[in-house]
Amino acid sequence: MRLGREFFEGMALRDVVSWNLMVDGFIEVGDLDSAWEYFEKTPYPNVVSWVTMLCGLARSGKILEARRLFDQMQNKNVVSWNAMISAYVKDYQIEEAARLFSDMPNRDSFSWTTMIDGYVHVGQLDKARELLNQMPYKDIAAQTAMLSGYIKNKRMDEACQVFNEIAARDIVCWNTMIAGYSQMGRMDKALDLFKEMKDKDLVTWNTMIIGYAQIGEMEEAVKIFNGMKIKNVVSWNSLITGFLQNGLSMDALTSFKLMAHEGITPDHSTFACSLSACANLAALQVGKQMHNKVLKSGHLNDLFVGNALITMYAKCGRILCAQLIFDDLDEVDVISWNSLITGYALNGYGKQAVQLFEQMVSKGVQPDHVTFIGVLSGCSHIGLVDLGLKLFKHMTEIYSIEPLVEHYACIVDMLGRAGMLSEAFEVVRGLKIRANAGIWGALLAACKTRGNLKLGKIAAEQLSEFEPRKTSNFVLLANMQAEAGSWDEVENTRLSMKYTEVEKQPGCSWIEVRHQLHCFQSNMPMQPETAEVYSNLKTLTSQISNLDWVSKSSLLDNL
Repeated sequence: MRLGREFFEGMALRDVVSWNLMVDGFIEVGDLDSAWEYFEKTPYPNVVSWVTMLCGLARSGKILEARRLFDQMQNKNVVSWNAMISAYVKDYQIEEAARLFSDMPNRDSFSWTTMIDGYVHVGQLDKARELLNQMPYKDIAAQTAMLSGYIKNKRMDEACQVFNEIAARDIVCWNTMIAGYSQMGRMDKALDLFKEMKDKDLVTWNTMIIGYAQIGEMEEAVKIFNGMKIKNVVSWNSLITGFLQNGLSMDALTSFKLMAHEGITPDHSTFACSLSACANLAALQVGKQMHNKVLKSGHLNDLFVGNALITMYAKCGRILCAQLIFDDLDEVDVISWNSLITGYALNGYGKQAVQLFEQMVSKGVQPDHVTFIGVLSGCSHIGLVDLGLKLFKHMTEIYSIEPLVEHYACIVDMLGRAGMLSEAFEVVRGLKIRANAGIWGALLAACKTRGNLKLGKIAAEQLSEFEPRKTSNFVLLANMQAEAGSWDEVENTRLSMKYTEVEKQPGCSWIEVRHQLHCFQSNMPMQPETAEVYSNLKTLTSQISNLDWVSKSSLLDNL
């Protein structure tokens, strides 16, 4: 604009177009004061001059100034009316927009679409539909706006009705409808439209991947992904995020690796999700490699990536590294604080977790539900019962946060660790919300530690209602009964396991070797290296047995 102004000032002759270009230029760079100055200096402003200035004021949210200018206009064209209506719609002044709309001498498709979209945004869908029915000619933009409104409010039957009324559907219209069904988890309907749609774009394919991932059908998501001829970073991110959301962290990391081989440059979302996968697997070396890639790519100061790095290092047991990442971030939010507080609590540094919470509050950051889960967990780990109960009380009285079942689980765990089993049981009995497996599991674990078989039986019975097929719950109860010498009850519990279709999850472990993650599952086919592993294991077993470190019989029993 500086060069534009110099050129303008050097012109021997200027016409209204010259002045209008300067006004429009200043508006584009956000300099409304200069735009207004040149508008007022325009010798003979035409309707374009007035509309340009009006649109600039309206787009900047200066509604009163825009209306004042609009009222001063001698000759208003449809563009000026539309600009003013659009300004009111964006400012949620739908009634004022409706008054102007009704006063318009002439309306075009933009006028109708703006009003319909306005009613949709304020949730007045019936008025929007009424206006769409009154529209003299059907415009696909107006119909798609109505479609989006119904989908946003989960009125899919009415959305389908509007969709069927659209004669010539464009790609936006198709994608909007497919996204609606995907968001509602109705992937059968989404797939029908997907198959019917002729010209699909990347948005269409990516929407289907996200939809299947949200309902946990990752095999179908992978099929859609593999069927794509062209994939972009959003496609890969959708797949990686889907694996992560469904607990398939190894697959998420594998996809990240394949993405690099395909030559797709990861963005902040890719790094954040992949780092979360490293955190879930406690894959420190892979996480460090990814940290180096983040540094090289320039995404280190991205808040999402920074928070993911904090969580990754914390879950991998490197809490000081997590603290360094936190300290180096240019900007932190409540998620950053939560990640660090939870990290300290997870690694057994309850005192530091509480100190961080106090520091967070002193800096004016408003804690949320996750904050209190972290700090209450910290109190539980170091036995700060009084402080934990005090913070739990402050959560509702000071911060107006209603406790979730996870907060009660922390309290039960804290009381149980401190040996206050009766108090923990009273908390469970007095719950205003329904207890879950986490609460009864915490109580059962505390009963096991303290040898309280009576309460342990109650906790185990309640836990079996939530997780009737989980083997570990039966085993824990049987161990308690064995320690108490109640062998008849042990036998009954084992019989329950036998006659109940318990959930037998395949054993899974992983190890990092030379910066690569290797996963082993008990139900996997024999891998090429497996024979060598067992051979080495037998050799080591033989050597240990010969040294009399472990008796041969007990070793064979363990194997």
